[in-house]
Amino acid sequence: MSGSRYATLAGIRRLGAPAAPGRSEYPLALVAVAFTLAQLVLVRPGLGLGWDETVYVSQISAHAPATFFSAPRARGISLLVAPVTSWSSSTTLLRVYLAALSGLALFLALRTWRTLFPVRVLTLAGTLFASLWVTLFYGPQAMPNYWVAVAALAAAGCFLRAHADHAGRSLLWGLAASASLMAWMRPTDAVWVTLPLLALGLFARHWRLLAVLLAGLASGAVEWVIEAYVSYGGLTQRLHDASAIEGGLGWHLAITDQLRSLGGRALCRPCTSAMPNPAVDVWWLVLPVLAVVGLVVAVRARRTAPTLVPLACAATAAFPYLFMIGYAAPRFLLPAYALVAIPVADALIHLVTGPTGAWRRVAVTLLAVGLAGHLAIQLAVLERTVSRANAQHRDWSRTAAELHRLGVRTPCLLTGQDAIPVAFYTGCASGATGGHNADTSRAAIDRTAHRMPVADITPAGSRPPAYAHDWPVHRYGTLELRVAPTTERDGGA
Repeated sequence: MSGSRYATLAGIRRLGAPAAPGRSEYPLALVAVAFTLAQLVLVRPGLGLGWDETVYVSQISAHAPATFFSAPRARGISLLVAPVTSWSSSTTLLRVYLAALSGLALFLALRTWRTLFPVRVLTLAGTLFASLWVTLFYGPQAMPNYWVAVAALAAAGCFLRAHADHAGRSLLWGLAASASLMAWMRPTDAVWVTLPLLALGLFARHWRLLAVLLAGLASGAVEWVIEAYVSYGGLTQRLHDASAIEGGLGWHLAITDQLRSLGGRALCRPCTSAMPNPAVDVWWLVLPVLAVVGLVVAVRARRTAPTLVPLACAATAAFPYLFMIGYAAPRFLLPAYALVAIPVADALIHLVTGPTGAWRRVAVTLLAVGLAGHLAIQLAVLERTVSRANAQHRDWSRTAAELHRLGVRTPCLLTGQDAIPVAFYTGCASGATGGHNADTSRAAIDRTAHRMPVADITPAGSRPPAYAHDWPVHRYGTLELRVAPTTERDGGA
């Protein structure tokens, strides 16, 4: 049935020299362990929580009330970190937990490809992906993008193996679990990633495999869909609201924005800064060239499918973030990087093993120098990014300490600039009367001020919101902290 049609895609089984179980998995395990240790050493467990992290962590937290959950977000990452956040407020413990879990996930994702590519290809692919500054930075963070990436890699591997071998239930369960994890973390990303898999399943008429993939996606997205009807006015409305928050999905050429963000910008919105040093961007520009080389190598070796499928999934995963939103964040492309890593690793190994004699030595030397330079650049960008994040998180922590000094303590409410992360650091709820995170009103804030401490954070010299206009002002650095009179009376500032 589907086998003959799929064979026209250049049969998967002809790859040769696949990675066998047992000792051949040791290099993959070493990559995963090194990845975990690198996160702990380079990013460090003491790194405070970022803005988006405080939103996800607060949903199931022993430290602060749940923050407003906007339409694009999904609760997968909140549930993933719940075994720690539900009883502990330790950021260090959370970082160690996520670093270990992300290393294990990388190993399992690479392992799904072990009969499709030789172990040396998978080892290099894992190393390339794990050594990117964006992978190292977001591996131990309570953010969904890394988990979409490893789930996408695992889903593509399980799909290809199950399709080629018509094999056991373990591959089908792996495909369902991977698809579910993607949709659990970011439903819209899961759809984009799996478009080539869905198309291939339809083309080959592999209905069982297609049903498993769809079931996995549905099981992961069901909570997001139900929540859309319960809290957002329906699925269509939630999608509309999500699009508005993203700046309105449509034709936006964000390639240069992504290039600007590669210098360590966690979020480039608006993305008007200067381009980073060209050395920082060169790997990103070389990546599609190596991907094409990998595809040419695969076609010549009559094993097109294992290379073409991850490249197609990488392309569809990257498409909305390169052409449909008007800003950039490096983490958005993590799924594409994970999927393209295997074809790129295959291309690099072919380039150094194809030549003979002196030419091989030259190729090996060039590759070694290139990879060493690439790693040095990635580590330099990572260090700057971690340093910048630490500085921002310290500012939030100091502002929280100053608010505590002014008598703003749990239970309490914060509004204004950076209210969401500062509220989490303070142990307060946050509120906004306008913008994408609007979840309250002036009347509600006035009522709240009669029963708990309420404060507003405004940049010095800026006009405060009307409800806080008459509140006593406390100058703190570049901020003006306005504390509702009830707080002053009860808190004894």
